[in-house]
Amino acid sequence: MSDREIILPKGSEATYTQLHFAPAVRMGDTLHCSGQTGSGADGKLPENPEEQFANAFKNVETVLSAAGASLSDIVELVTYHVGFNEHIASFMKVKDAFIKEPYPAWTAVGVSELAFGAVVEIKATARTRD
Repeated sequence: MSDREIILPKGSEATYTQLHFAPAVRMGDTLHCSGQTGSGADGKLPENPEEQFANAFKNVETVLSAAGASLSDIVELVTYHVGFNEHIASFMKVKDAFIKEPYPAWTAVGVSELAFGAVVEIKATARTRD
Protein backbone atom coordinates (compact mmCIF):
# COMPACT_ATOMS: atom_id res chain seq x y z
CA MET A 1 0.00 0.00 0.00
CA SER A 2 1.33 3.41 -1.02
CA ASP A 3 1.26 6.46 1.22
CA ARG A 4 1.28 8.58 -1.94
CA GLU A 5 -1.99 10.13 -3.13
CA ILE A 6 -2.17 11.51 -6.67
CA ILE A 7 -4.22 14.71 -6.99
CA LEU A 8 -5.98 15.13 -10.34
CA PRO A 9 -8.20 18.19 -10.63
CA LYS A 10 -11.11 17.71 -13.01
CA GLY A 11 -9.86 18.14 -16.57
CA SER A 12 -6.23 17.25 -15.80
CA GLU A 13 -6.54 13.50 -16.37
CA ALA A 14 -4.88 13.75 -19.80
CA THR A 15 -1.83 15.39 -18.23
CA TYR A 16 -1.39 12.37 -16.01
CA THR A 17 -2.03 9.69 -18.65
CA GLN A 18 -0.32 11.31 -21.64
CA LEU A 19 2.49 13.38 -20.11
CA HIS A 20 3.10 11.03 -17.17
CA PHE A 21 3.13 13.46 -14.27
CA ALA A 22 0.68 14.34 -11.54
CA PRO A 23 -0.53 17.91 -10.98
CA ALA A 24 0.14 17.22 -7.30
CA VAL A 25 1.11 14.42 -4.94
CA ARG A 26 0.15 14.29 -1.27
CA MET A 27 2.53 12.55 1.14
CA GLY A 28 1.18 12.67 4.66
CA ASP A 29 0.09 16.24 5.30
CA THR A 30 2.38 17.72 2.63
CA LEU A 31 1.16 18.51 -0.87
CA HIS A 32 3.77 18.80 -3.64
CA CYS A 33 2.31 20.69 -6.61
CA SER A 34 3.86 20.46 -10.07
CA GLY A 35 4.73 23.73 -11.77
CA GLN A 36 1.80 25.59 -13.27
CA THR A 37 2.10 27.96 -16.21
CA GLY A 38 -0.21 30.83 -17.08
CA SER A 39 -2.44 29.10 -19.59
CA GLY A 40 -6.07 30.12 -19.48
CA ALA A 41 -9.14 27.90 -19.33
CA ASP A 42 -8.84 27.50 -23.11
CA GLY A 43 -5.31 26.09 -22.69
CA LYS A 44 -3.71 29.08 -24.41
CA LEU A 45 -1.13 31.47 -23.01
CA PRO A 46 -2.15 35.14 -23.09
CA GLU A 47 0.31 37.57 -24.67
CA ASN A 48 0.23 39.80 -21.60
CA PRO A 49 2.70 38.61 -18.92
CA GLU A 50 0.52 39.87 -16.04
CA GLU A 51 -2.38 37.77 -17.34
CA GLN A 52 -0.05 34.76 -17.42
CA PHE A 53 1.04 35.47 -13.84
CA ALA A 54 -2.58 35.67 -12.63
CA ASN A 55 -3.56 32.54 -14.56
CA ALA A 56 -0.61 30.63 -13.10
CA PHE A 57 -1.72 31.49 -9.56
CA LYS A 58 -5.31 30.52 -10.45
CA ASN A 59 -4.00 27.20 -11.81
CA VAL A 60 -2.06 26.57 -8.59
CA GLU A 61 -5.23 27.42 -6.67
CA THR A 62 -7.19 24.85 -8.73
CA VAL A 63 -4.70 22.10 -7.89
CA LEU A 64 -4.69 23.04 -4.20
CA SER A 65 -8.49 23.09 -4.13
CA ALA A 66 -8.66 19.58 -5.59
CA ALA A 67 -6.65 18.47 -2.55
CA GLY A 68 -8.79 20.38 -0.07
CA ALA A 69 -6.21 23.14 0.39
CA SER A 70 -5.94 26.82 -0.50
CA LEU A 71 -3.30 29.40 -1.34
CA SER A 72 -3.04 30.20 2.39
CA ASP A 73 -1.73 26.65 2.97
CA ILE A 74 1.36 27.21 0.81
CA VAL A 75 4.59 26.97 2.79
CA GLU A 76 7.00 27.26 -0.15
CA LEU A 77 6.85 28.80 -3.62
CA VAL A 78 9.39 28.32 -6.37
CA THR A 79 8.85 30.49 -9.43
CA TYR A 80 10.65 30.27 -12.76
CA HIS A 81 10.76 33.36 -14.96
CA VAL A 82 11.65 34.10 -18.57
CA GLY A 83 12.60 37.79 -18.68
CA PHE A 84 13.14 37.82 -14.92
CA ASN A 85 14.40 41.39 -14.50
CA GLU A 86 11.88 42.76 -17.00
CA HIS A 87 8.87 41.18 -15.26
CA ILE A 88 9.71 40.74 -11.58
CA ALA A 89 8.06 43.98 -10.38
CA SER A 90 4.78 43.20 -12.13
CA PHE A 91 5.00 39.56 -11.00
CA MET A 92 5.36 40.66 -7.37
CA LYS A 93 2.30 42.91 -7.74
CA VAL A 94 0.24 39.95 -9.01
CA LYS A 95 1.73 37.59 -6.40
CA ASP A 96 0.72 39.99 -3.63
CA ALA A 97 -2.88 39.89 -4.88
CA PHE A 98 -2.94 36.10 -4.37
CA ILE A 99 -0.49 35.37 -1.54
CA LYS A 100 -1.21 36.94 1.85
CA GLU A 101 0.52 36.85 5.25
CA PRO A 102 1.94 34.75 6.69
CA TYR A 103 4.08 34.60 3.57
CA PRO A 104 5.61 31.33 2.40
CA ALA A 105 9.27 30.77 1.68
CA TRP A 106 9.92 31.90 -1.91
CA THR A 107 12.66 31.23 -4.42
CA ALA A 108 12.54 33.01 -7.79
CA VAL A 109 14.73 31.74 -10.62
CA GLY A 110 15.40 33.33 -14.00
CA VAL A 111 15.48 30.81 -16.85
CA SER A 112 16.00 31.05 -20.60
CA GLU A 113 12.93 29.08 -21.64
CA LEU A 114 9.76 27.41 -20.35
CA ALA A 115 7.32 24.97 -21.95
CA PHE A 116 5.03 26.25 -24.70
CA GLY A 117 6.48 29.79 -24.54
CA ALA A 118 5.30 30.55 -21.00
CA VAL A 119 6.97 33.42 -19.16
CA VAL A 120 6.34 31.98 -15.68
CA GLU A 121 5.92 28.62 -13.98
CA ILE A 122 4.90 28.36 -10.32
CA LYS A 123 5.63 25.32 -8.16
CA ALA A 124 4.17 25.13 -4.66
CA THR A 125 4.45 23.02 -1.56
CA ALA A 126 1.53 23.21 0.86
CA ARG A 127 0.56 21.75 4.17
CA THR A 128 -2.82 20.11 4.19
CA ARG A 129 -5.05 19.43 7.13
CA ASP A 130 -6.89 16.25 8.03
